[in-house]
Amino acid sequence: MSGSREHENENKENKGNVHIADDVVASVAALAAAEIEGVGALVAGPGVDISELLGKKNMTKGVKLVMDDDNVTIDIFLLVKYGAAIQAVARKVQDAVGSAVESMTGLSVTAVNIRVNGVAFEKEPKKQEKK
Repeated sequence: MSGSREHENENKENKGNVHIADDVVASVAALAAAEIEGVGALVAGPGVDISELLGKKNMTKGVKLVMDDDNVTIDIFLLVKYGAAIQAVARKVQDAVGSAVESMTGLSVTAVNIRVNGVAFEKEPKKQEKK
């Protein structure tokens, strides 16, 4: 996802065009997915250049878009928290991401594909040693 391509939605009242960058759509999808209970983290999908991940916080990590006019297919790469029902979490993410992207951008979401890349375990709190 380069973020350089923009998507145009023609204003019905003919006041001009609205441009929505790929990174905006991906950020909406990432934030919607991260809010779902049971999602441990979004992770970089295959084919991501490591240089993209270095240097700055990447809000779109774990999201891949395929755009076709005003239609978008979204791939979400995530870790599910240990103990969560994977299928239930995946369905909730699909619903949340599709709804958020459609309502905020006006684009039609054709599919939200979930790729569970692993299980996230909660870190145990460090035990304080008694002296």
